[in-house]
Amino acid sequence: MKGVPGEIYFECPDCDDTTLHDVLKGKMGKSSMDATIKCQDCGLIRTTTVQFPKQIEVKVIVSDGSESSVTMIMLEDDDLLKVGDEFHMDAGNLVRISALELPGDKRVKTARATEISAIWAIEFDMIDVKVSINDDRKTYSKTVTSSPDDEFTVGNILSFDDMDCTIHSIKIQGRMIRRGSAEARNITRVYGKYRKRSYAILDLEDGV
Repeated sequence: MKGVPGEIYFECPDCDDTTLHDVLKGKMGKSSMDATIKCQDCGLIRTTTVQFPKQIEVKVIVSDGSESSVTMIMLEDDDLLKVGDEFHMDAGNLVRISALELPGDKRVKTARATEISAIWAIEFDMIDVKVSINDDRKTYSKTVTSSPDDEFTVGNILSFDDMDCTIHSIKIQGRMIRRGSAEARNITRVYGKYRKRSYAILDLEDGV
């Protein structure tokens, strides 16, 4: 049986919020704890029964490019999941939820852990950010492989093997930004203006 925790997050009636509580004393049951707790925000002390969520096993299908793998993760029965959520698998790799499947092959954007038959996710340790570069005549499509935390900033220069560009706008979640920065995880596409490279002119006759 688990020991009595020193602190727990619990609803406080005086704060009207879920706050961190000190557990002054407690007795553990199978799925609950009878305890005397003290709110760290307002100092309210009371005796109550704390119900602990149950652990359930849920299937996760993780896609990495053209390859997929199936594994299981443990969730708490009151967990609320939604498309776009990120979490680390037991192996430590970061994934992002792309779909939530319910019984009957129904897919939804939000669901409780108890409702879900499978979580569809993609590897998210490194992601490809799409870049469109325009030179007033043609638009070139490029990609930048980045960490989800990497920031792209309007006005910065991106360098590729065959060209450079200056970022003039960034599309994120249905809107366009034309100043400031955005994390790679939130970017739909980066737009850049072709930037001519400067090359040193070599004098082939020099020294001859």
